[in-house]
Amino acid sequence: MTAAPAKDPITVSHWGAYRVATSNGRVTGIAPFEYDPEPSPMIQAMPGVVHADCRIERPMIRKGWLDNRHNSDTAGRGTEPFVAVPWDEALDIAAAELDRVRGEHGNEAIFGSSGWASAGAFHSAATQLKRFLNDIGGFVDQVTNYSFGAASVIVPRVTGSMEPVMRPTSWPSIVANTRLMVAFGGVSPKNSQVSKDGIGRHETQNYLRDARAAGIEFVQISPVRDDFIDELDAEWLAARPNTDAAVMLGLAHTLVAEGLHDTDFLARYCTGFDRFHAYLTGAADGVAKDADWAAAISGIDAGTLRALARRMAATRTMVSMSWSVQRSDHGEQPCWMAIALAAMLGQIGLPGGGIGIGYGSNATIGLQASKMPNFGLAQGGNAVATYVPVARVVDMLLNPGTDYDFNGERLTYPDIKLIYWAGGNPFHKQQDLNRFLKAWQHPETIIVHEPWWTPAARRADIVFPVTTTLERNDIGSGLRDRFFIAMQQAVPPVGEARSDYDIFAGLAGRLGVHDAFTEGRSEMDWLRHLYGVARKSAGRLDIDMPDFDAFWEDGYLEFEAPADSGVLFEAFRNDPVKAALKTPSGKIELFSETIDGFGYDDCPGHPAWLEPVEWLGSDKAARHPLHLISNQPLRRMHSQLDFGGPSQDTKVAGREPVSIHPDDAAARGIGDGDVVRMFNDRGACLAGAVITDRIRPGVVRLSTGAWLDPLDAGDIGSLEKHGNPNVLTIDKGSSKLAQSCIAQSALVEIERYDGDVPPITAYDRPATV
Repeated sequence: MTAAPAKDPITVSHWGAYRVATSNGRVTGIAPFEYDPEPSPMIQAMPGVVHADCRIERPMIRKGWLDNRHNSDTAGRGTEPFVAVPWDEALDIAAAELDRVRGEHGNEAIFGSSGWASAGAFHSAATQLKRFLNDIGGFVDQVTNYSFGAASVIVPRVTGSMEPVMRPTSWPSIVANTRLMVAFGGVSPKNSQVSKDGIGRHETQNYLRDARAAGIEFVQISPVRDDFIDELDAEWLAARPNTDAAVMLGLAHTLVAEGLHDTDFLARYCTGFDRFHAYLTGAADGVAKDADWAAAISGIDAGTLRALARRMAATRTMVSMSWSVQRSDHGEQPCWMAIALAAMLGQIGLPGGGIGIGYGSNATIGLQASKMPNFGLAQGGNAVATYVPVARVVDMLLNPGTDYDFNGERLTYPDIKLIYWAGGNPFHKQQDLNRFLKAWQHPETIIVHEPWWTPAARRADIVFPVTTTLERNDIGSGLRDRFFIAMQQAVPPVGEARSDYDIFAGLAGRLGVHDAFTEGRSEMDWLRHLYGVARKSAGRLDIDMPDFDAFWEDGYLEFEAPADSGVLFEAFRNDPVKAALKTPSGKIELFSETIDGFGYDDCPGHPAWLEPVEWLGSDKAARHPLHLISNQPLRRMHSQLDFGGPSQDTKVAGREPVSIHPDDAAARGIGDGDVVRMFNDRGACLAGAVITDRIRPGVVRLSTGAWLDPLDAGDIGSLEKHGNPNVLTIDKGSSKLAQSCIAQSALVEIERYDGDVPPITAYDRPATV
């Protein structure tokens, strides 16, 4: 593959900015953005995927739906052939169906998708979809997310904002001031390669190297050693999965028992410590949450926990927790407990001390926000008030009209007749996929936008082929990044693919809202307009930006980094009255009267250890004795570009690799590279064994994102042959408070697969007639 010279156009993706070389309308080479100090290997997937065999080149409609429309047999999704339909006819059909549903059932019967889609301020699929659906009367939206859903509900209740999750203390402050970082879930090098809106500079791992060079010590509490780079020489405490809250409680008890907690900070900046203290010491329930208690739950030696608590109290300590930790049953609790632990140390608001939830979970967490102005396409207002927590979509589809609890409210699931999915693959992120497949049959119509034949596209009724970022123009402007990137079209659209904007404009015209949706602007008109809005905002901040033509010619625009310290809750610490938090008390709530008042049996009014539905200490471990970790993959982002070269290079026997400890492999007669069967009561899948001592005994790791590939697509529950872990995970809310996903709370068994190994067909085109 040839390298792209510096003069080639630049674009940006979730995994970084890069330059693109082309010849005869095809991508021939990729070169990293010259200002990226640690570019991601994932960008090298692009030359092979733009013209991949699994591209969708024409509008397609499932034959059974085309013949019978909304009265079709929905069990045919995923098995029936598709029919290629001309664009005008396909748009006519889709517009008529949208009109029918809103006319017969109301807009509350239309459900809009969620997902990362692709980078770019204008061609954001989620924004385009919501703008269109709002223009035609609204839709049922989703709230929270799969990344940090539990944190998104509990953290604002405790601290009044999402700043501990989205804007924790900056890496420069950590490098200069922290002496010890205790990282629950580590600071993953692979996760720090990606960002939803794109990024020009990957800096997280270099900041960590600088921190190590400055003498900072690291302690990693995680069942997987790979959650830190080896050169940090981190101390690895391999806790049982889902026991982080118990470990934190054991550390907190030691602080109290030895008089190491900061009583002045707790009195001035917090509320409810007395109620939490009674639980911690056992005064409330007769069980002291001391280090011995925590050791029995977590598998970490009690003496090690006591020694760590003393170290934390003796120096400037940053308590870090990755987003992955809260993707578990009762995932609200480690978030709340991490904040409580940091509060007890009394270092919240000090440079390099306190709490950060998300370091390494995303490329931008810990970066100082640049002076770059924010901008984007307006979505408009949604006339439908009904919404659903994103991880409760299956419950919604299976149980319309059922009441449920969420964040202090009593809500009712709507009856969805039409799903419109643009910019995401739900068969990657949803738990218990066999249950999801049943739910997927409930709606009368499913419309999907996709460049490729993903599992979602294969199981849709109407499929519109959309362009990739290299086949359209856009502006990249990632959160907390320092660059505007002129994402100039590099190649013509593949086949008959159109942008999401053009598709929605076509539908809008047929539904009488064309002018409202487009405002009379073409793609390039919108880019000029949005850039102009950003330029005006920059002017008010005394930031000089060139005009659009100069920016487009130069290819990128870099903004200055801020001079502020980037210390979480620094103003609150300096003046807790003038800078009071947006909680009922104005303080950090270690006991929440509000949450306690909800009366939830699975989320009390203070942080607590609540036993997960499945973990290694449960009775269920007798039948399924291995705890499954389904983390983010090494060489792709979620399921995006699973068929690309970097992702394919990680496969074992063509399947997703599963990491297993040598002791667990030996006990099952499994060798390195063997195809294995993983199973529990929810499903079964094949994977390729990788034997490694970098994982805790009793734990296996099968990363998310392998495209769903059942042996028999018409048989729900059929053996999944590619290694998608979500046929094994549990579809249950974290609690009545957040109702978030609990992907990391699942037990499995594993065995060598001695049968005929079936071929992978996930990337094959579906049949057409």
